[in-house]
Amino acid sequence: MKLRRLGIAAAGLAGGVVAGDRLLRGAAGELEPALDATERTYRWRGMDVAYAEAGDAADPTLVLFHGINAAGSSGEFREVVDSLADSRHVVVPDLPGFGRSDRPPLRYSAALYEDFVADFLAEYDSPAVVASSLSGAYVARAAGDRRVSVDALVTVCPTTRAGPDPPKTWLRELLRSPVIGTALFDTLVSKPAIRYFNADHAYADPAAVGDDWIDYQWRTTHQPNARFAVASFVAGHCNSAIDLGIAFRDLDAPVTVVWGRDATLPPLSEGRSLAEDADARLVVFDHAKLLPHVEHRTEFVDAVREAI
Repeated sequence: MKLRRLGIAAAGLAGGVVAGDRLLRGAAGELEPALDATERTYRWRGMDVAYAEAGDAADPTLVLFHGINAAGSSGEFREVVDSLADSRHVVVPDLPGFGRSDRPPLRYSAALYEDFVADFLAEYDSPAVVASSLSGAYVARAAGDRRVSVDALVTVCPTTRAGPDPPKTWLRELLRSPVIGTALFDTLVSKPAIRYFNADHAYADPAAVGDDWIDYQWRTTHQPNARFAVASFVAGHCNSAIDLGIAFRDLDAPVTVVWGRDATLPPLSEGRSLAEDADARLVVFDHAKLLPHVEHRTEFVDAVREAI
């Protein structure tokens, strides 16, 4: 009798989690493009990858890759796309598993994103690139393997690790699970959690993020299958195995490393060491953490223009 009651309780709990998640996804609705630009689709390995395009296609191409995090999307560059498009053909994809791109229930990995970056960049003739966080490592791998050629690389707080090392496969599988994983993920991407992460390591001034953007971050994390890419990220399977200093130094292109002075994940001390190892130019923004392109858009655009 006790086992029967336990089974009924467990079934009820599972049903409640599923029903609650459906309500959240219903409240999130269909996600609109994060950027005020022309949206196009790149077909890759059976997936539709959404990307924004701005500026004159006759101008030199500049590709912007957002970082990977629970609420990642092309909207990371919302403050700078228009200005950069004054003189560049700007292209900004939503990485597979994020934003308006398809989110199949894959076991996402650094290798998958390195391949995507290589194939996407190969569509253009030696573009300049701005890459944030882990995406900086993916670009370095793709260009370092000589699969693609880039004209210049600007990396914002680049890192090879944003999760446990070595990766924790059990954690990825837990977050992928239909009941416990759904419940844990919905807690991880609640609006209070998003506000906490924004204030803790994304922005020096959380007031730089309006309620509209927090709402967009929440809605992008409540699209169908949103937890699968994030499960791999949180568990460390999106970590890169390269040595960034060596990879940047070996590129046949100038490298600029951009950092927020108040960043903690990773801290500026790592940025200084990386720039020295890579023989790269270092640009530091005061009163900024991981996203100086949001908090200091004019100065960031100036730095990018100087670098490319």
